[in-house]
Amino acid sequence: MEPLGVTANIIAIVDLSAKIASLCVQYPLAVKDAKNDIERLRGEVNSVTDVLRGVERLLYRPDSAQLSASQKLRDALKDCFTQLTELKKGLDPGKTRKAMSRFGVRALKWPFESKEVDKVVRNLERCKQTVSLALQVDQTALILGINQKIDLAKLPSAKGASFDSHLDEHDARCLPNTRVNLRRQIAEWVEDRQGRCIFWLNGMAGTGKSTFSRTIAQSFADKGQLGASFFFKRGEGDHGNAARFFTTIAAQLVIKVPGLIPCIREAIDADPAISEKTLKEQFEKLILQPLSEMKRVPPQASKLVIVVDALDEPELPIRLGFKDMSGGTYQDLVLHEIPKATIEHDISAFLKHEFTEIRAEHSKIRPQHLLSPDWPGESNIQALVEMAIPLFIFAATVCRFVGDQRGNPKKRLASILEYQTASWASKLDRTYLPILEQLLLDQDEAEKESRAREFREVVGAVVLLADPLSIISLASLLNIPEEDVNCSLDSLHSVLSIPTNRDAPVRLLHLSFRDFLLDPQKRGKSPFWIDEAKTHERIASKCLQLLSRPNCLKENVAESRDFVSAPPTRGLQMLA
Repeated sequence: MEPLGVTANIIAIVDLSAKIASLCVQYPLAVKDAKNDIERLRGEVNSVTDVLRGVERLLYRPDSAQLSASQKLRDALKDCFTQLTELKKGLDPGKTRKAMSRFGVRALKWPFESKEVDKVVRNLERCKQTVSLALQVDQTALILGINQKIDLAKLPSAKGASFDSHLDEHDARCLPNTRVNLRRQIAEWVEDRQGRCIFWLNGMAGTGKSTFSRTIAQSFADKGQLGASFFFKRGEGDHGNAARFFTTIAAQLVIKVPGLIPCIREAIDADPAISEKTLKEQFEKLILQPLSEMKRVPPQASKLVIVVDALDEPELPIRLGFKDMSGGTYQDLVLHEIPKATIEHDISAFLKHEFTEIRAEHSKIRPQHLLSPDWPGESNIQALVEMAIPLFIFAATVCRFVGDQRGNPKKRLASILEYQTASWASKLDRTYLPILEQLLLDQDEAEKESRAREFREVVGAVVLLADPLSIISLASLLNIPEEDVNCSLDSLHSVLSIPTNRDAPVRLLHLSFRDFLLDPQKRGKSPFWIDEAKTHERIASKCLQLLSRPNCLKENVAESRDFVSAPPTRGLQMLA
């Protein structure tokens, strides 16, 4: 039999079985002594046919790829086809057709003895059992898979927390020729079986920790070494706090290491509310104990890495937990203490790459105003490098600001370089003030105050809301026209992620922008300073106003028959 696909093999066998069954029908009339053997043989052939037709129907289903055992039945089917082929040869009355033409079906002679029939029946039974067993294996595997999915459903995961989340797919990665020594150091740490189990990379805000973490997580994923990842982000729902940190890590780990499932299932069965317990208990029951109790570690799981970014973002307990670890527990590296020459090289490489992209993009959009091939020049690149060190966020923000096609790149670059000699300005001032000041250019005092007030209202909501909102939702919450929200955000693409889809949320590109706007030292000094307490109060008031609008709140929203209407109360008391 040719090495056809499993489904093609089954079709061939079913067709052959039908022919054999048809041949068997011819014999009982002429061979009365072998009637029992004939019926036995025909019954077994029909039984094999029924089983194979069932397999055929399953393998034609859209989800048939899950039937891995049934997909590997080629040897068993080949054996079955061989048995049936030999059987057909023996039953084929072609040799006695001349006799049949003279004497009719009485000339037929049963070609098998009872022992031979027994052997054929046993062989067919064996083939049938092999096929049936494969189906049982697949059925058991599918049931186990369903059970595992049910178990994993009890592990609530933080949506969008992994490094490759769709929400963050456009976040930057390190250029190939940057962070070279650090990448090598991480790789050596992973391969060192005697090394410490935690590599703690820390540094001041804006030094590129998250970008490097995404890059190294991608590298581990490409090598099959990434066990799990969790990227904290303040103000981003479930991955802005640690409530679902360990359950998310556990849910990712079991995909990579299925052997952890029994231990994690036991933990869930023993305490179905484990995901609501203390972080310490979640870690011990869902991570530490399952890893410790694994009886056999598969080769692919012997060097798995868990990447966690921005541990300074979640609540205090988890930060202090890592901070209180003894020095011998982890390998420490301070990112902003990397030699200045290395940081200078990496930022310079980044700036040169980005300005090349800016020139190319500018030439496409404004071919009549081409930027010279050597723009912005080595001296300006070096000046930006000096202004940036050690903050990659400065370099990244400057490039987004200068490259924004809504403005003149030369003028925008000049506005940045004006801060080169501003000794009073902090690193964050030099990063964000040039961007914000251009919002107020060429406006009188009244216009400046109006524009700054709109900025504080709209951007204040963006930086302080617990969960990011879309432009249309911001407009509804703040009760202002959607066009006004768009105008307030239109010049801030270098510091905010503002999607073209009006239903997608507006996000901070970096938390340092939030810190800059909320800095208490800027109170009374900057028109862009946001009073955190008053803005929270204003947002809460807007929420109550929104809920008080007609048809916003509905009595018995769940439409429960057991609902009992409460007596009328004041709006605020009802909401409380």
